Amino acid sequence: MVTFTVEDHDGNRQTIEAPDDMGLSLMEVLKASEYPVLATCGGMALCATCHVEVLEGKNGLGEASDVELDQLEALPEYYPTSRLACQIRISGELEGAVIKLRGEDN
Repeated sequence: MVTFTVEDHDGNRQTIEAPDDMGLSLMEVLKASEYPVLATCGGMALCATCHVEVLEGKNGLGEASDVELDQLEALPEYYPTSRLACQIRISGELEGAVIKLRGEDN
């Protein structure tokens, strides 16, 4: 299991624990945890409605792909630590990270 923190649009933080052996994406865990993540494209990095900002723990997540960066750069507002939750796999690298929801509901 991997434990990380999610900050919602109101600044409230909650610790989430997710299995790291099922191949889940962060987007899937956020949706299952009932966060307001639209994820319109279903995880294909085509819509950017699962936009998050990695406040802590970015170094272990690797670099964003070109497709992911293309979507992020099309957003009206994105940050150097922005990522698409659909492109982050639940793994040990996520342990202790702090993720802030951005997406379309911000």
